[in-house]
Amino acid sequence: MQLHVGPCGRDRLVMSNHTPTARPSQKERHLSHRAGWLRAAVLGADDGILSTASLVLGVAAAGLSRSAIITAGIAGLVAGAMSMAAGEYVSVSSQRDVERADIALERRELETSPEDELAELAGIYRGRGLSDALAWEVARELSSGDRLAAHTRDELGFEVDQLARPRQAALASAISFATGAVVPLVAIALAPASVRVVVAILVTLVALAALGITGARLGGAPQVPAVVRVVFWGAVAMGVTMGIGALIGTVL
Repeated sequence: MQLHVGPCGRDRLVMSNHTPTARPSQKERHLSHRAGWLRAAVLGADDGILSTASLVLGVAAAGLSRSAIITAGIAGLVAGAMSMAAGEYVSVSSQRDVERADIALERRELETSPEDELAELAGIYRGRGLSDALAWEVARELSSGDRLAAHTRDELGFEVDQLARPRQAALASAISFATGAVVPLVAIALAPASVRVVVAILVTLVALAALGITGARLGGAPQVPAVVRVVFWGAVAMGVTMGIGALIGTVL
């Protein structure tokens, strides 16, 4: 029904089949799917920046030469990147082994007790709020296709074709660590001897702040808390390491 104004200025109501088209709503952008790789990238870069900066600052505070500082920094970069890669590879490989074992167990159960597995799937959907009848209907519908994929996704919590990738995780961790480690190493190597410590500290804090902002933006989180915590703990770590380096330098 629409309102039209006639030629004499009188309003009249007319029936119309036209329905106003609803404006399509903007698709919501959820960012939780980035959590895995974002955590690894931010953790690797943060570790690279902070551990290398603390190492070179500790050596510098001990009063050693530029060549000794750079040598220690390069050694720390290589050792840290390899350690991150090895640790990530072992960790993710263990996760993948568990996932494969769970898939094998689920496959055997589907072959030996299909009805029990169907009831288990329906129970999962009831637990998520579906009525009993609808839960059974959904379970049967999904089980008519790839039963293993349905059970792996809804019972175990991961996709069959998206298992953990240890090599990819190891490479990403090593690259992110090395990229972060280069920042303080270059800063302390290029700065004049009289201000190398100050320059390295400032560059490291700026790099940590930038990392906090980047991680917050990619994850859709507030930026200020992310920056504050990464800068604060970075400053604490550098301060402690410099103190120990200065102490050792005076003793030796």
